[in-house]
Amino acid sequence: MGIRGQGATEYLVLLAVVLIVALVSVALLGFFPGMASDAQVTQSKTYWLGAQPVAITEWRAVYYASDTHPYFRLKNNGAYPIRLTKVLGADQSISMYYTGSGNLNISDGYYMAPGEEKWFGNWNAISGLSGVQDIVVRAVGSSTTYYLYAGAQLCNADGSGNLVVKSFGFEYIEYIDGQAVTKREVSPNQLVIKCG
Repeated sequence: MGIRGQGATEYLVLLAVVLIVALVSVALLGFFPGMASDAQVTQSKTYWLGAQPVAITEWRAVYYASDTHPYFRLKNNGAYPIRLTKVLGADQSISMYYTGSGNLNISDGYYMAPGEEKWFGNWNAISGLSGVQDIVVRAVGSSTTYYLYAGAQLCNADGSGNLVVKSFGFEYIEYIDGQAVTKREVSPNQLVIKCG
């Protein structure tokens, strides 16, 4: 009888230690903002790398000319062709992007076969790009052009901060066996990109 009681006691002590360690870990993640944001960046990146059919394989965000300019390398991870029609964020959407010489409809430039990659970005803001296919994120406002007003946290002029957009995603048309079906893909979490 004594051995069973000792085993139960040891089990309860071990369980208590595990719970205490878990509570301390959660408290530390909430207490140190940098650690929390790094975890959110990782969570956001993990979601979008595996998203179907529109995945984001690379991203950056920088402060440029008083705005936050994101760079997204998109990939069609699905089995069917798609055509992007809108970029979504915080219950807003944009259907255009800027090319350096004017605005174009996203649907005109973003037809993607399975496995194909395309990007959004601005070579003036993001080094290594060869052109301008720009969307800009601002915190507040309303527009039908290439400015996504996302109620967002933005990049700072010194390069610090995070770009944070609630309900980020894409609207697209998927072509399945000759049928065009309009769909939306929205992250269940915020989009979080470390600026710089």
